[in-house]
Amino acid sequence: MDLLLDINVAVDICTKRQPFYDDSNFAVAKCILDGGRIWIYVGSVQTLEYVTRTELKLIYQKAGKQVSARQLEKNTRDVLKELASDKHWLASLAHEGMVFDSVDPEDEQLIRSLSRFTTGAIKLLTRDELLCERYPDLTITPQQYLQTLSQHKPIDFIDLKTQQDHIRPALEKNIHRVLHHGQYIMGPEIKQLEERLADYVGVKHCITVCDGTKALLIAMMALGIKAGDEVITTPFTFIATGEMIALLGAIPVFVDIDPRTYNIDPNKIEAAITSKTKAIMPVSLYGQCADMDKINTIAEKHGLPMIEDAAQSFGATYKGKKSCGLSTIGSTSFFPSKPLGCYGDGGALFTNDDAFAKTMREIRLHGQDRRYHHPIIGINGRMDTLQAAIVLAKLDIFDDEVKARAEIGTRYTELINSALSTHHSAPVLITPHIEPHNTSVYAQYTVLVGNREAVQKKLIAAGIPSAVHYPIPLNLQPAFAQLNKPAGSFPVAEDAANRVISLPMSPYLSDYDLQAVSYAILEGIQQ
Repeated sequence: MDLLLDINVAVDICTKRQPFYDDSNFAVAKCILDGGRIWIYVGSVQTLEYVTRTELKLIYQKAGKQVSARQLEKNTRDVLKELASDKHWLASLAHEGMVFDSVDPEDEQLIRSLSRFTTGAIKLLTRDELLCERYPDLTITPQQYLQTLSQHKPIDFIDLKTQQDHIRPALEKNIHRVLHHGQYIMGPEIKQLEERLADYVGVKHCITVCDGTKALLIAMMALGIKAGDEVITTPFTFIATGEMIALLGAIPVFVDIDPRTYNIDPNKIEAAITSKTKAIMPVSLYGQCADMDKINTIAEKHGLPMIEDAAQSFGATYKGKKSCGLSTIGSTSFFPSKPLGCYGDGGALFTNDDAFAKTMREIRLHGQDRRYHHPIIGINGRMDTLQAAIVLAKLDIFDDEVKARAEIGTRYTELINSALSTHHSAPVLITPHIEPHNTSVYAQYTVLVGNREAVQKKLIAAGIPSAVHYPIPLNLQPAFAQLNKPAGSFPVAEDAANRVISLPMSPYLSDYDLQAVSYAILEGIQQ
């Protein structure tokens, strides 16, 4: 449970006001220890400063200490800065302003702000007994909170809440900027984001689009892929990869995967090339790039363009180069669960080719090269400005998150493999293999087990979420039945689909979380 500080509790802590300081301070410390967050309401700042200054003045007077007005102001702000240094700011929203019919407008603002959270997820920490009587389900006193049982914070499969806490000021600033200028479609944040992303990847052009799925579609449209053409790809991926090929009337030609990385096996691609092949589309799965040099060599030999489906690998590197900058066109997704995600749908395309960049920009805007002039057929594929503003805020901490993901993925592997080494007859549990020339952003931390159902049950019993990416390879999806690739056509992909399981992954997992998950999955594989 999170806590929102009432002014009286905040002042207790800032001024060490007796006899309330110990209970108030310990309640805040206990909340943080239990994995909760402490919030300060932005609308309380002026009153908080005034009351803190008044209380400090009384303390100085009682102690017979002479302090100038300037020094008092500085001391007040110093203790408030210290209070706020590890807390989270809760913005004031417009609907919290019209509270003048309330008995206490300031208290009413705080109570209304709690409605933004899930019921029971947060309470107002206050010493105001009347407020507690009026809102018993929304308030708690320091003494009451100290009597609650300690419990560890539940482990999220993907922790977006903690990330949001880190970037909340930038998020709010960026979103409000969009709300004020009102350019919700193709606003200035779109160009700003495209420039930053192109620079990050190290390519000439970035074209933001409405989602990762349409990014693949636009890329293929720009390459002129049409009905009857063939595009080589992997069957072990999300359906969007094959779906967009089929949507154009083209034919997805599947190639089995490397059993270690789960990416397309480059040694099997050339045998799948025919006179109808018009592109190769490898998927950089689970956060690690496919073997792009080998695939590029094959593509160049046969005069074929390559599209990297990098929806899960943005931020990863291959031989020192960034994912999305390794092929004719790089494509990624900003779906919320991705390593770099927005709060809705979004995506981007990357290329060094000026002509392809121009065509892709036109396709995403209904095929227009200038207002109401449409030389080609396109789609509505624009990314909206609010989502761009959100990605810009996340991009500021992305390097740190990429580093944390790599460290957490490595730690997961160390914990699991270390425990496995103590078993005389180790059950099947294979941790991710990262090629030595690669880095991974661990979009998922995915292991392969021999008894997935038992493992899932053990994780559920331990309160640990998991997922399967992906349980049915594309050749066995009903939508692709016409390709006549029955079970057994791609044995490596089909075996992986039956045995992989993804564990909680985010840059904000604690070592306690990693140990808890590792212990639970090791228990599960022994069932």
